[in-house]
Amino acid sequence: MGQPVTLITTSSPRPGILRFELNRSLTGMGHVRYEVGDEIRADDPASELAKRLFNAGGVSAVHVFGSMVTVTLASSDFGDLETVIGGLYTYYLPGVEIPSDEELIAMVE
Repeated sequence: MGQPVTLITTSSPRPGILRFELNRSLTGMGHVRYEVGDEIRADDPASELAKRLFNAGGVSAVHVFGSMVTVTLASSDFGDLETVIGGLYTYYLPGVEIPSDEELIAMVE
């Protein structure tokens, strides 16, 4: 459940840089930059995406500006970043238990 993020991947003239243009804005008019080792405390879509990209491995920095995500690769051995980005808004993955109506109501009370 949730909506997959569609994206277009482009390379950069600079080696080790990938750009992803998404079908939705993650930061509005602002921008954020994260580097590996940064403590990411925010709970917004751009921060969550940065956490997931770092966990995928092979990423040294993430910059998000609106619907454009720029990833600096740490090595040539990096995970499937397109799948990580595309699944940002997919909430119920295989093996994840869907909460009952009672559990959902208890969360908002």
